[in-house]
Amino acid sequence: MTTDRVDSGTPDAERRRLAEADEGVAPWRRWGPYLSERQWGTVREDYSSDGEAWAYFTHDQARSRAYRWGEDGIAGVSDDKQRLCFALALWNGRDPILKERLFGLTNSEGNHGEDVKECYFYLDSTPTHSYMKFLYKYPQAEFPYGDLVATNGARGREDFEYELLDTGVFDDDRYFDVFVEYAKAGPEDLLVEITAHNRGPDDATLHLLPTLWFRHTWSWAGGTAVPALRRAPGGILAEHEELGSRRLYCESDALALFTGNETNDERVFGSPNSTPYVKDGIGRHVVHGDTAAVDPAGTGTKAALHSVLTVPGGGSARIRLRLTDALELADPWAEFEQVMAARRDEADTFYDGVVPAGTSEDERRLVRQALAGMLWSKQYYHLDVERWLAEHGVDPLGADPRLRNSAWYHMVNDEIMSMPDTWEYPWYAAWDLAFHTLALAMVDIGFAKGQLDLLLRRLYLHPNGQIPAYEWNFGDVNPPVHAWATLFVYELEKHRTGHGDRAFLENAFLKLLKNFTWWLNRKDVDGNNVFQGGFLGLDNIGVFDRSAPLPTGGQIDQADGTAWMALYCQNLLEIAIELAADNPVYVEQAQTLFEHFAWIAVATNRVGRENESLWDEEDGFFYDVLRLPDGRAVRLRVRSLVGLIPLAATSVVGGWADRRFPELVAGAREFIDRHPAVQAVVSAQQTEGPGVRGRHLFALFGPDRLRRVLARMLDEEEFLGPYGIRSLSRHHAAHPYSFEVDGRSYGVGYLPAESDSGMFGGNSNWRGPVWFPVNILLIRALLNLHAYHGAEFTVECPTGSGRRMNLYEVAREISGRLTATFLRGPDGHRPVHGAQAKFAKDPHWKDLLLFYEYFHGDNGAGLGASHQTGWTGLAAVTATLFHQVGAEDWGALREEPLS
Repeated sequence: MTTDRVDSGTPDAERRRLAEADEGVAPWRRWGPYLSERQWGTVREDYSSDGEAWAYFTHDQARSRAYRWGEDGIAGVSDDKQRLCFALALWNGRDPILKERLFGLTNSEGNHGEDVKECYFYLDSTPTHSYMKFLYKYPQAEFPYGDLVATNGARGREDFEYELLDTGVFDDDRYFDVFVEYAKAGPEDLLVEITAHNRGPDDATLHLLPTLWFRHTWSWAGGTAVPALRRAPGGILAEHEELGSRRLYCESDALALFTGNETNDERVFGSPNSTPYVKDGIGRHVVHGDTAAVDPAGTGTKAALHSVLTVPGGGSARIRLRLTDALELADPWAEFEQVMAARRDEADTFYDGVVPAGTSEDERRLVRQALAGMLWSKQYYHLDVERWLAEHGVDPLGADPRLRNSAWYHMVNDEIMSMPDTWEYPWYAAWDLAFHTLALAMVDIGFAKGQLDLLLRRLYLHPNGQIPAYEWNFGDVNPPVHAWATLFVYELEKHRTGHGDRAFLENAFLKLLKNFTWWLNRKDVDGNNVFQGGFLGLDNIGVFDRSAPLPTGGQIDQADGTAWMALYCQNLLEIAIELAADNPVYVEQAQTLFEHFAWIAVATNRVGRENESLWDEEDGFFYDVLRLPDGRAVRLRVRSLVGLIPLAATSVVGGWADRRFPELVAGAREFIDRHPAVQAVVSAQQTEGPGVRGRHLFALFGPDRLRRVLARMLDEEEFLGPYGIRSLSRHHAAHPYSFEVDGRSYGVGYLPAESDSGMFGGNSNWRGPVWFPVNILLIRALLNLHAYHGAEFTVECPTGSGRRMNLYEVAREISGRLTATFLRGPDGHRPVHGAQAKFAKDPHWKDLLLFYEYFHGDNGAGLGASHQTGWTGLAAVTATLFHQVGAEDWGALREEPLS
């Protein structure tokens, strides 16, 4: 029998589990919420000839068709290679299908792109998943699948999305709150408690079907032996040649139903089935009474324990299960309540140590649910690209441009990864993941470092040095924030423990240099230190689609692309200086990186022919420059994040570096003196004298330009919204920008909510809403600037208010506005929930939070993907940062000795 390796209820129980997992003592992370919420409609399951992934494998097919690369389910868990999966299925007696997976609209069905149409919430999780809690709200009326598709299909881009709450299925509270709780009695011993609350006035019937199945691996080329599920006393026995044997015990007298995780070829493809027991067999048996659809012998590769519960109005019903490697437990329930209660208490104790003193109850709730969503969004991601290409009939070495990701044949994905969203974005994205690690590091710094390392490993990083962007196009270009996040996580661990993980930092640095070189060689067309990186994650923010050929011809010199590279230089420079303490060879690397940065700063501020500079002296702002084939340059005067990213490219090195590395100081001075253009830029940055305590500032601007950019950023009629920094200036609401090409107008106007542009599929918007990741970049830059300029450097915030703040106070102001998005106001309303009255007033909804992709620029309402806790999980950082970091603390980090 598996037993717990730590004493139940001890204050440090979860931290001990983390330590045991990190040290390889006990595999506490082996089982977790690694089962996707959506596998259908993904690129990895797409074997079509036209690349239309959403159409090739549909939600309707998903219940009948075996997947190739992964599995999905509701509130599900699996082992870390997703060999054995467990999830919840339900039926209310009215739906036409068994509810086995979350429903949503495809990219073409939604009026703003793909969109999950369910009500579910991640309520809690510890980092080892020793305790987890999930809530699914299941209507008692027939689920309105058809209404959701038809009504959204009839709406245009200018209309709101039609949500499940809008259909009326939750009226009169006729629904079930289904809570799923997991608690680990040991690394391989998982207790499960499912509690269904009937929120309606009348008795109602609910079918609960906890389901156990094996990921289908056995019929593909090179597949494995077929595992087996068998009926056993009180539950199900699972046998797998790699995983070994497991037992699923059920406390109630549930009926065990068995079938195979095999495609129903007859339904999907119109061809005969090789077995009568196929993937949708349990659903056909429960919903349609097809008794021949399940195996009477009690064997298969998919099984469910079927309980039919009559839940009284206002009452609840519960079932308990145990999935364990202990195959012969005399009494599986003897310590169930004790262990479950202990894990709940340990989770509370763990988060008491995460959330600092001084936070309100509502802020603590925000932090807990934000981090729960982050931890529930850890998913098993499997894709062997070479094999995938071969299965398409393509020579992997042929790099056929007609087939997506054909140049990435070296890649083998087979890991637990942090996903942006488990339904709308159930695949990793490089720059999303970098931001995820900041929040994850609050609770599991080992996992955070592992995620940063993962994309730099040889099976992920392209041989040419490119970091994979995201599943739909690994070869696209995301903002290069990997070094920024690596340094952030390194410093966080160093500050927390007093010890920096130099091995982690050095390993990352060497690989990041390869990626940095790729950027230098591939994204600086003219070799003049001005960069053209593609769309860079900002989707539809500009006049043109920056990933496509320009209608004008020529190229765009990007203010943000150039600033991203400046930031990359700065971060690598800081890392090199840190590493030089142990190895002097890194002094030379630091010198080289300083010179790279200096030339980028010169290029950003150059004075040449009309409109060539990225800086506009008249407007006091940075803009993209369109370079036309005839040699003319046109400044694209869109006031957007494109012009604020140069502000983010700010870093500070403590004065101790002068004493520790005099050769670096001498080399830098020699370089500056030798190049007048560099001297001019450096002088402009130092006009107010040396920094606090002799600190060195690396930035693309001096104090005068800083004040001018901040005057726009902190203007409530421009960027500073009530809930954070907008992605586009509100100035463009009354003054949209347009550009004429061959009689066609290309325009950008302020859109505080959803986009009216189809650029990048139309499922996101950077033309006005607030996005958490870039706000975090700006907050960190302000803290760096405060560490350099000190408390005496103040600006008006908000612009025109007459109120002066130093830059630490400005950063805290922005952070507070971001956090306020989720906090309850005096009227009980949370801005994130928009006009949904049920979230404001109903006791069973009012404390539930959703972490959207982005937020309305004027009222804070959540927009885009509703569960993109990924980088919006940074709300946990904004809610706690200024309770932990005082005005002098951030500067003090730059004064810590290197060894």
